[in-house]
Amino acid sequence: MTPGTQKITIPVDGSVSVSALVHAPADPTACYVFAHGAGAGMAHPFMSAVSEGLAARKIATLRYQFPYMELGSKRPDSPRVAHAAVRAAVAQAAGMFGSLRLFAGGKSFGGRMSSQAQALAPLPGVAGLVFVGFPLHPAGSPSTERAAHLLDVQVPMLFIQGTEDKLAELARIRSVVEALGDRGSLMEIAHADHSFHVPRRSGRSDDEAMEELLDGMAIWMHAGQVAGP
Repeated sequence: MTPGTQKITIPVDGSVSVSALVHAPADPTACYVFAHGAGAGMAHPFMSAVSEGLAARKIATLRYQFPYMELGSKRPDSPRVAHAAVRAAVAQAAGMFGSLRLFAGGKSFGGRMSSQAQALAPLPGVAGLVFVGFPLHPAGSPSTERAAHLLDVQVPMLFIQGTEDKLAELARIRSVVEALGDRGSLMEIAHADHSFHVPRRSGRSDDEAMEELLDGMAIWMHAGQVAGP
């Protein structure tokens, strides 16, 4: 854990609890409940980098494990179990940072589970959702079926997508966000893939892509809009 990170345990139901990491600056102005992707847990370097970067921008994070990851399994939880974990994490963050604007979402699978939970029943106190690479479809099988539930989400949503993301064909994610009207905002990270890696030939570095991602998240959460035209 990095300095300023607190490890806690979150009860999901009577028999299940998960670990979480809370990273907060001295004077946070918002909190982001940050779920991990399908293949890597809350302590993955990408998750840590986002949390540290947001803390530098006065945004606290609460990142947490899904139950399957807590158990060391490689098979993701069913939606019902994952949604329960999302709700428990949001409730925990609300209890710790109740006076702050609260956002939820996550990397890939974690973002989709958060949006599904929100679509089924609003997450109490959540002002908006932030997706760090929304997994719109499997690689090589472009579609928009996974986005159907987003029409039932009534809070603002920010989609941060790499333009080379094989799990979200650019034209399709643009059409999904456009269909959401004022509730949807799209931030495109040029040349980035689903992991927000950019190739050297692009003339950009992974660090530059990460800074762009973090700046966009922070501006949107503070002001409700993304930097740029």
